[in-house]
Amino acid sequence: MKEIGEKLKEARESIGVSIEEVAEDLKLRPSQIENIEAGNTEAFKDMFYLKYFIRDYAKYLGLDKEDLIDEFNEYLFDYTSRLSLEDIKAAKKSKKENKKIKSPYTMERKNRISLIMFGIYVIIALLVVMIIYLIISLNTSETDDFVEGTIITESR
Repeated sequence: MKEIGEKLKEARESIGVSIEEVAEDLKLRPSQIENIEAGNTEAFKDMFYLKYFIRDYAKYLGLDKEDLIDEFNEYLFDYTSRLSLEDIKAAKKSKKENKKIKSPYTMERKNRISLIMFGIYVIIALLVVMIIYLIISLNTSETDDFVEGTIITESR
């Protein structure tokens, strides 16, 4: 990984671009550029993102991005093939231990939000019922007045 970082650093310096300029143009932090150039993979949480940072950085500098990605993939293969099965099992075990048990009794619920939403739904339903009631009562009172009006006006 250090060889990749050195190639990137040499290309950047030969062009005369500062780390800050590269970071600004690639929308990365200067510390990320410094860590890539130093070959410090531990500074990145995810190797997937590091791979694409290297690709974008190489493209920015006008280097052959495919060659650098191939070098990075070889580095990654060598690095991961050195891990022992015990290390892999220990990492899996620690991930399992960190997971919380989720059941209906131990889950954290967001009662406040659900109660607010329930209250809003109840208010909307009451408003709809009131509007329907008003419309019906107005219509029935108008028809009652009309019917009464016709009864009152009897023919002589």
